[in-house]
Amino acid sequence: MDLQDQLKNLFPDHVPEASDDTNDDADGLWMQDDPIICKYEKRKGKPITILEGYTGATEDFKALAKELKTKLSVGGSFKDDKIIIQGDYRDKIMQILKDKGFAVKRVGG
Repeated sequence: MDLQDQLKNLFPDHVPEASDDTNDDADGLWMQDDPIICKYEKRKGKPITILEGYTGATEDFKALAKELKTKLSVGGSFKDDKIIIQGDYRDKIMQILKDKGFAVKRVGG
């Protein structure tokens, strides 16, 4: 007997409600109308890729940062509502975000 059956036995009159979330993705990330800005910079002579412009929850953006760093096997950080990835990975990052359903805009080069 699983948990759903046990709950049905405890609360036989309960009817579960259909949830209408604003999440469009199975990962639980909030999809936005404005594109995420993907730009390239050099800091102290080293290339970095910066993602900014996400309007959802900070926790979702942090989870997205962790997923990108894991998929690309690179370092990076999350500061001031920006994802900073070490290296020039604009093309790969843009493809990953497009596959997830995000609109992405390339800035700078």
